Amino acid sequence: MDPRLKTYIVEDNVTIRENLVGTLEELTCISAVGFAETEAEAVHWLAENSDQWELAIVDLFLKQGSGLGVLQAVSTRRPDQKIVVLSNYATPDIRKRCAQFGVDAVFDKSNEIDALIDFCIEQSSTLRQTSGSS
Repeated sequence: MDPRLKTYIVEDNVTIRENLVGTLEELTCISAVGFAETEAEAVHWLAENSDQWELAIVDLFLKQGSGLGVLQAVSTRRPDQKIVVLSNYATPDIRKRCAQFGVDAVFDKSNEIDALIDFCIEQSSTLRQTSGSS
C-alpha cells in the first residue's frame, strides 16, 4: 500500500496551489491526486472518486461557488477521510462554521502553514499504522 496520503486540493489560485503541493509533497508524505478550482468540480470529483482520496485541503473562496459548499457535500465522508480548510479568512466565525460541517482542522494561509504540515505528517503516520495493522 502506498504510504503517501492521497490528497485532493481545492484551490483556485494556481501559484498558491502549485506552491502548496510542492511544499507538502517535499516536507510531508502526501501525494496530490487532483485539484479543483470551483465548488462544482470539487464536489463532483470527491463524490465520483470517494475511494481515491484520504485528505482534502479546501480553500473557502473559489472561482465559482464556495469551499463551504464543498465541505457540506463531503460531510458524510468515511471516518478515515480528513477534510481541512486552508484560507486567508480563518476567523473565529469561519472556524465555527467549518466545525459544523465536521472539518478536521482550519488553517490560516498567512501564518499556519507549519501547523498544516504537522497535520499532514500526523495523518500519514496514522494511516500507515492502521494499514499496517490490518
